[in-house]
Amino acid sequence: MAGGCFWGVQELINDLEGVVTSEVGYTGGHLENPTYEDICRGDTGHAEAIKIEFDPKLLSFDKLLDFFFTMHDPTTVNQQGNDRGTQYRSAIFYTNEAQNSAAQKAIQRAQTSGLWKSPVVTELVPASEFFSAEGFHQDYLKKNPGGYSCHYIRG
Repeated sequence: MAGGCFWGVQELINDLEGVVTSEVGYTGGHLENPTYEDICRGDTGHAEAIKIEFDPKLLSFDKLLDFFFTMHDPTTVNQQGNDRGTQYRSAIFYTNEAQNSAAQKAIQRAQTSGLWKSPVVTELVPASEFFSAEGFHQDYLKKNPGGYSCHYIRG
């Protein structure tokens, strides 16, 4: 999943019951082994993203998707808050057709929820290789409680 700056996404996702682990990184682009500096140029095609391992007995994929649509603005193209660029786009990277179908339905639920006045522009694309972000980005807001985040729960 990608919903803007991965610091805030990870902080909120980690608070969900059923999340086992999460890791921030880069995916969806064409550069092998990108760095944060590469991503910030905005020309690699990668998004700041989060890889999530969850226990489906405690957290369904549908509930995870619905939460995703409340913790970022899925109606802005390549932007979350003050963060602008293709690396901050809203995207769901699916690994199989069941996830693709579930994500399509979640996008529709978000669109018709009344929470968003503008159309949902979240990309739905097959997952490509995920590259882990540098260590200082992992659990950044836990390590830096005063750090910047534009993510919060809406509705």
